[in-house]
Amino acid sequence: MVVMGRVVAPHGVRGWVRVRPFTERSDSLADYSCWWLESDAAWVPWTVESVETHRLGLSAKLQGCDDRDAAAALTKVQVAVPRSALPRTAVNEYYWSDLIGLEVSNAEGETLGNVTSLIETGANDVLVVAGERERLIPFIAPVILEVDLEGGRVRVDWAADY
Repeated sequence: MVVMGRVVAPHGVRGWVRVRPFTERSDSLADYSCWWLESDAAWVPWTVESVETHRLGLSAKLQGCDDRDAAAALTKVQVAVPRSALPRTAVNEYYWSDLIGLEVSNAEGETLGNVTSLIETGANDVLVVAGERERLIPFIAPVILEVDLEGGRVRVDWAADY
């Protein structure tokens, strides 16, 4: 499962939920007719009946969630879709979830740590790399020399003392 957002609150009294998407486009979740919601460390499928986009996210009506109390029970629940349902990426394009956990080393062969998260800055994305200390490494072509998903590593043009 790839986490794509989180239910943040009920929306109205008829079972709608407000969702904060973690996707590049806020309406990306509307492309999926079934969302998987985390429940007791398991993923449960929910059919999406309707979705409305808003400035700060989405509102959705899920089948079987018919009143405000049911919607409130879903607050803070993660929303995911199966990895197989995601569109294929273009060359040199990656899902953030695929980058998290990769080992990062520089051109000199020094291990800098592992990717723990990413930050969207507006100008470019930034890798958060935890090792002997935390580093913020811009995810841009001059810095990212190679991404090897199968090998589990990223090679960067970034000195250990940066």
